[in-house]
Amino acid sequence: MRLRRLVLVGALVSSSVPGWAQGTAVAQHPKVAAALEVARVWLDAVRDFQQIPGVSAAIVHDQDVLWIGGFGYSDLARKAPAGPDTIYSICSISKLFTSIAVMQQRDAGRLRLDDPVRKHVPWFDIEQTAPESGEATVEGLLTHASGLPRESDQAYWTGPDFAFPTREAIIAGLRNQKTLYPAETYFQYSNLGLTLAGEVAAAAAGEPYANLVRARILEPLGLTSTFPDMPAAERGKRLATGYGAIGRDGTRAAMPFFEARGIAPAAGYASTAADLARFASWQFRLLARGGAEVLQANTLREMHRVHWVDPDFETTWGLGFSVWRSDGKTFVGHGGSCPGFRTQLLLKPDEKVATVFMANAQGVDTSRLAQAIYDLVAPAIKEATKADAPAPKPADPSLAPYLGNYASGFSGEVAVVRWEDGLATLGLPTTTPKEGLTKLRKTGEHTFRRVRKDETLGEEIVFEMGPDGRAARLEWHSNLYRRVR
Repeated sequence: MRLRRLVLVGALVSSSVPGWAQGTAVAQHPKVAAALEVARVWLDAVRDFQQIPGVSAAIVHDQDVLWIGGFGYSDLARKAPAGPDTIYSICSISKLFTSIAVMQQRDAGRLRLDDPVRKHVPWFDIEQTAPESGEATVEGLLTHASGLPRESDQAYWTGPDFAFPTREAIIAGLRNQKTLYPAETYFQYSNLGLTLAGEVAAAAAGEPYANLVRARILEPLGLTSTFPDMPAAERGKRLATGYGAIGRDGTRAAMPFFEARGIAPAAGYASTAADLARFASWQFRLLARGGAEVLQANTLREMHRVHWVDPDFETTWGLGFSVWRSDGKTFVGHGGSCPGFRTQLLLKPDEKVATVFMANAQGVDTSRLAQAIYDLVAPAIKEATKADAPAPKPADPSLAPYLGNYASGFSGEVAVVRWEDGLATLGLPTTTPKEGLTKLRKTGEHTFRRVRKDETLGEEIVFEMGPDGRAARLEWHSNLYRRVR
């Protein structure tokens, strides 16, 4: 049994956040609308073919949500649908909120990035294996270049209980730990480091961490469905149940409810696709308008810039933000991976485009999927927002009867979708939908030909129409594909 998708377009409104649009002309541009529909068809297939219980996703341009929706179930036992307001663990995306809290305190003059961590948390007494390199600094925590080990001294990633430590246990465990590298030598991703960053921010502000981020980040931005730790009160309601990776028997086991407790600043947060979309729009708004809204605009720019490059020149990091290159472009954001959940937030600040992908399952390459969504829709958004863009050509209604998914019974499916000013086929499953599109050109009644990369025409694709006026099957390379949806 499977759930049909839930789709909302440009339908998120937050009265507490200025500039949040109810609708968007960009989403209605024919080429953007076609790209968004291909993304929807592809995401629906990703969930099915990868056997993910539930998926929520969003595509953002500046202050508009171009598309947001969910597929499948947030809880298999209850058959609760996944949607824009389903709450997922976002795990390491938590680090972005913690880093913003640190930078707020820096801007307030209560700390410096080159401060030793010990200046703000005197109980930080980890053994220094290379004291000549100097102590770990606040900046080192945010860039994962502090030399600290990856984790606190507890086995909290080990099931079946995933017993995350209290703050007191983390402090006590430091006495048994040593630095892994000299400070400012290598990149070592560290949940311990960002946990300490949360402690630094709280100490500088003089208030508990959770109170700090709620009052100074989440509430001002209207992120009413974002929590500094897993919201136990939402169990059985909006909070998704997490599921493990697919086992050798082809099934996914339900994972236990967990709370990150002392590790929350690094990995504890929970949120929704709608709230992460708002979080992305805030960043675009701040960068465009300048000034200060929760954070100084120049401080956010500083966080997005590369502050650490590993000696291999392959790993780059900003202040809390992951910074990476793909196809010659620079992106910022973060991913998350916790028991039963994988998530990704991708931002292209200069284009004001963001994508969100959230799954209540392990073993899902969310970073690749979020990137694939961007690759699919960003070119259409760019064209639609050009100052000198010609008036868009409306979608051809006569092509609607051919749209749908077809299968031969041999391998996967072929989706027929709108693309650019006509149709295209998309082979499913795929992790690279843009590369998987094959353009078609209509050459006769119910007859199309494949458009080669050099724009010459290839073989014919012939549709056979059914009594309902829609194509019932197609013939391609002498093989028959029947409509399956």
